[in-house]
Amino acid sequence: MAATAALSAFEILAILASGIAAGTINVVVGSGTLITFPVLLSFGFAPVTANVSNSLGLAPGALTGAYGYRRELDGQWRRAARLATATFAGAIVGAIALLALPAAAFKTIVPAFIIAALVLIILQPRLSEQLARRAEHRRRDPHAARPMLLGAVFVTGIYGGYFGAAQGILLLALLTIGLDESIQRANAVKNVLAGLANLVSGIVFAFAAPHVDWAAAGLLAAGSISGGIVGARYGRRLPPNVLRALIVAVGIIAVVRLL
Repeated sequence: MAATAALSAFEILAILASGIAAGTINVVVGSGTLITFPVLLSFGFAPVTANVSNSLGLAPGALTGAYGYRRELDGQWRRAARLATATFAGAIVGAIALLALPAAAFKTIVPAFIIAALVLIILQPRLSEQLARRAEHRRRDPHAARPMLLGAVFVTGIYGGYFGAAQGILLLALLTIGLDESIQRANAVKNVLAGLANLVSGIVFAFAAPHVDWAAAGLLAAGSISGGIVGARYGRRLPPNVLRALIVAVGIIAVVRLL
């Protein structure tokens, strides 16, 4: 494992705060990585180190948020378990790809990922409206997880294991299209799957990655747990446009810094 760099008091507070913000945003909207990843880059972390530390740090918060949505998961556990198998397999593939590919490839690929994530965030309100209208006209087996949806969730799991920004938005779009559920109930399943992808990739990185900064990961974990609790309890009351604008701003900063 890489040696952990000493952090200043300001850096400690900033990373902790970004973890709280990301944990909240991941539960409510998704894309908390677009908060934490640029913060780590701004403090001089290499992109791959920032990514693997970020995945480890945000996993506890995602699982906390999923637990906070347990009421919306009533009647969905069988389906969530089936979808989770696809996410689990995809996240392993994505995490291994991150470790196997050279760091230069990550620096080349990630700006495109972030730009795509920002586009999805900007378009999310319109996309959510369209998906909700389509879902109203569907009547399906409440426990179904169709092969096409499983395949799409597997691909999203690969993305989540490799990088993961806007993974939640991708999952929410897929679930709202593929399931006959309200957006809130689809969001509950999304939180389970996104949290699982972070957890699986985090475990792979913890045992196999030479790039983990454990101080940063620990600070993000502490912050994301608090943020997950806040997001599950109060996050739905926050103005979504404010969160979206913040994510877009920091995402642009990340792209500029990487390029």
